[in-house]
Amino acid sequence: MFKYFHSALNWMALLTAVVVAGVVYFYPEFMQIAIANIWLNGVIIGTILFGIGLCFVQIFSLIPENRWLMNFVSGRRDTPLPPRILRPIAQMLSVRPRRISVAALNSFMDMVALRFEETRESIRYITNTLIFLGLLGTFWGLLLTVGGFADLIGGLNFSDESVLESMQAGLSAPLAGMATAFTSSLLGLAGSLIIGFLGMQVQFAQNAIYRELEDYFARYTKITTSDEVAQVLPKINLVTRELTKTVQNLEQVVSNS
Repeated sequence: MFKYFHSALNWMALLTAVVVAGVVYFYPEFMQIAIANIWLNGVIIGTILFGIGLCFVQIFSLIPENRWLMNFVSGRRDTPLPPRILRPIAQMLSVRPRRISVAALNSFMDMVALRFEETRESIRYITNTLIFLGLLGTFWGLLLTVGGFADLIGGLNFSDESVLESMQAGLSAPLAGMATAFTSSLLGLAGSLIIGFLGMQVQFAQNAIYRELEDYFARYTKITTSDEVAQVLPKINLVTRELTKTVQNLEQVVSNS
């Protein structure tokens, strides 16, 4: 299982290194993109950094969960309980189970899957937030562009000989709006791709733990066959009849008294 964890961690480290190297290599161009709208682009860059840190925190938080599972599968019981995701299962399985039912298996696996899903919600939210911020910057930039062109055309006097100079001076506002639209879209989409890839690696590591736990429980799962049901059913019917007779006798005693 550790190979899946190390593989996911290596891919995350490689992508982060490529992003950092790209920012350093194209630092002047990156700064031009960032200062096109320092407030909005600063928020997007900050969200990207927060998302990268959150992905690494989540994958490193799987180390104690994985360590407990490996020790439990190998038969060791002297390791501390896992901190969060597998803790309820660790508390219920204080000893190695002899047999568990299919319903118990489904209950255990649904519990683990739900907890893994909850941890991934924050990464999905950050990815969607980056897309939203990119779209917000796009529409904001388009509004600035349209408003800048409207002010430019409304303020031109075509009978003036210096109309070209006035037009060149008035183009700064719509061009700034276009810069806001394109740079925020670029940062938002690039950030969502980065966080989405890192989140996918976190999911791969979680799926490795999930599959290992499922394979372990599958070895101790007992499936009830039709023959076993047929053997148990007469006993249940006998107990039901005896219970019915007992209830009837109690009713007679109560009515006579």
